[in-house]
Amino acid sequence: MQRRFSFTRLFSYSFSALAAGTVVAMFVLLILQSLPVWQHEGLSFLTGTKWFYRQQQFGAAPMILGTMITAFTALLLAAPLGIGAAIFTSEFLHPRLRLTVKVVIELLAGVPSVIYGLLGVLFLRNWIYDLLTPFDPLSGDTLLTGAVLLAVMILPTVMTLADDALRGVPVIQRHAARGLGLNSSEVALHIALPQSVRGLLAALLLALGRALGEAIAVFLVVGRQDNQWPYRLLSMQPLIQSGQTITTKLASSETNIAYGYPLHWAAICGLALVLMVMVAGITLISASFSRRHVP
Repeated sequence: MQRRFSFTRLFSYSFSALAAGTVVAMFVLLILQSLPVWQHEGLSFLTGTKWFYRQQQFGAAPMILGTMITAFTALLLAAPLGIGAAIFTSEFLHPRLRLTVKVVIELLAGVPSVIYGLLGVLFLRNWIYDLLTPFDPLSGDTLLTGAVLLAVMILPTVMTLADDALRGVPVIQRHAARGLGLNSSEVALHIALPQSVRGLLAALLLALGRALGEAIAVFLVVGRQDNQWPYRLLSMQPLIQSGQTITTKLASSETNIAYGYPLHWAAICGLALVLMVMVAGITLISASFSRRHVP
């Protein structure tokens, strides 16, 4: 049977191809633009701990470490709160009240990141400084401050997607469990949560991708200190000192300084390429988790 021509299908395929082509073009452009720094530094671009552009020395390891610390710490803080809120709204609240609570939480996602950054400058960094007083921090501009701020920013993503995953569990299974004598808490713990694990993991990974790509809010509170490689990685030192992330470096004035100097510009493009690979990898893994498992 011959299919009829469909404008909807045509536009869907066309815009999907356009989106995919744009992503591929961005990857190709960043690879080409960053070639000089890969030729100059090799793998030392990823493992080097010193960044002095006037001496043409480019090591991105401290920025990669700062990015990972802030993003994963933010996820560690936001995950329990977001998943807990999702369990509460999906399993215990009345449907109308659930929608109201969900909308209120989702409003956090609509707040511009620069507002979060200004609130972080006004309040959060002072609170973090007081909290870290026993560790004698130099200031409240630390990677921990950026992580806490990111946790607030990704909370709506975690909560909304986790709520959708939990609501995706068939209602009939909840009714069957209640018929066997399980209460609401036991249904949530033994029925809803185990069956929504893949969706919850997808929610956390998408929130992680969101945290990796945030720039302005983090830019205002992390101190933007280059070459901060800790003496001990498994310690509090990386969290309680000022640092730099890939996004804060890309958002700084150094991007403008680099333009016109081929090697320096290649290093900036190399940072953008590393960030894009990280986010793309996490997004693809999240997409694989979000697919339904077919036995």
